[in-house]
Amino acid sequence: MYKDILVHIPTERPMRCAIEGSISLAARFNAHLDAVAIGYVATSAAYVMEGGAAVAAVFELERERAVERAEAALAVFGIEAANAGISYGCRALGAIPVDAAGSLGEMARLHDLSVVLQPDPAQGSFDNDVPREILFQAGGPVLFLPYTFHGAFKANRIGICWDGSRLAARAVHDAAPFLARADEIVIITINEADAVSDEASANGLARHLGRRGLSTRTVGLSATRADIQPTILSLAADEGLDLLVMGGYGHSRLQERVLGGVTRAMLQAMTVPTLMSH
Repeated sequence: MYKDILVHIPTERPMRCAIEGSISLAARFNAHLDAVAIGYVATSAAYVMEGGAAVAAVFELERERAVERAEAALAVFGIEAANAGISYGCRALGAIPVDAAGSLGEMARLHDLSVVLQPDPAQGSFDNDVPREILFQAGGPVLFLPYTFHGAFKANRIGICWDGSRLAARAVHDAAPFLARADEIVIITINEADAVSDEASANGLARHLGRRGLSTRTVGLSATRADIQPTILSLAADEGLDLLVMGGYGHSRLQERVLGGVTRAMLQAMTVPTLMSH
């Protein structure tokens, strides 16, 4: 059960999606919701600390202004959360981006679920980098809300993107509270005959979920590698799915976060809230 949820409230992008989605989610599960907002200090400002007390004071002034920006974003969240009557907390940070991402990742490890906003490549912002870092660092499920999302979050109709992998299995286990409340669960496979063993097949997943009292149906599709993500989103639209569940693929290459192809494409063109686990 999700009883302790973390949400990242953007300070350099529209925040309404994250606020509405996370508050309605917390109300749905009667969960506590911690909201974190980051005011970013320019990376160049950090280097002035090496110049002595005078320039260190300049950095501290920049950090205080950054915290004020974060507090302004959280003030909006706080009004909405209080009106909804949920249990919540707020934390404002002022930090350079790399430190902020590390702090958020550490916070996420002590929450049942993290809620973030889909990166928007049309807006140059450090708020675009934080969701990906949380996925890599959290050690738990991350719910990505499309930046076009509005209104209350619901997960009545859920699609599981299943490829038999460890990450897909992790995502299914992490999504258990959503699955238990769903009206319909669709297991989605792409090119299953070529990629998934019998031991980890969609039929096996259906039997496993059935033993937990969950009814499912399976939709098997074929697609080229480049078309996997649009095929999934097309099916989600046809089926009227409220939520997708999938593994979040990627690795660190010389400390650079590198997302897998389907994961990267999903984050770029997401149309449905998506729970990912890495």
